[in-house]
Amino acid sequence: MFGRFGLLLKLSRFHSIGRRYFVVNGFDGSLTMLGILLGFHQVNNTPIPVILTACLGAAIALGISGFSSAYISEAAERKKELKELESAMATTLEESAHAKAALLSPAIIALINGLSPMLLSLFILLPLWFVNNGFSGSGIFEFMTPVELSLSLAMVVIFFLGVFIGKISGQFWLFSGLRTLLIAIFTGAIIYLIAPH
Repeated sequence: MFGRFGLLLKLSRFHSIGRRYFVVNGFDGSLTMLGILLGFHQVNNTPIPVILTACLGAAIALGISGFSSAYISEAAERKKELKELESAMATTLEESAHAKAALLSPAIIALINGLSPMLLSLFILLPLWFVNNGFSGSGIFEFMTPVELSLSLAMVVIFFLGVFIGKISGQFWLFSGLRTLLIAIFTGAIIYLIAPH
């Protein structure tokens, strides 16, 4: 069963497409959280529940959007490829491994596309969640506010997504990580400049 499942994944080119979706949407989610948190950081004394609710709403929306858009586009693309293959072979492939891969692949890729931004966003929001649920942080919040700690987590996540990209492409991991980190810093600088003071 696992061998057949592996064959279906291989036929669907799942590994390369899944990695790409994970990085792209994970980066989108992390950068979105960074932007929202920076916006709230510019406004003093915003209640934690307000920040958390806004960020959770965005995380859920990113997840649902990522899942639905990936499933619709991938399912259409796979059906098109299957029809072209059937046309070239002058036969139907309804019961073939290719047809099953065309059904399986969009669902798995859509899950990755939806879960990657949502789960990474939830990880970034952990400090806010802990504070909102009464966790004191054992003194850590004496040095950083919960929002600042979440911003730091966003930077760390974005850096490691860059490292992951570097590993995939064969680039030097540090250069690749710093490149995505610079994008995050540039984004933060724009938000800081245009936000009302």
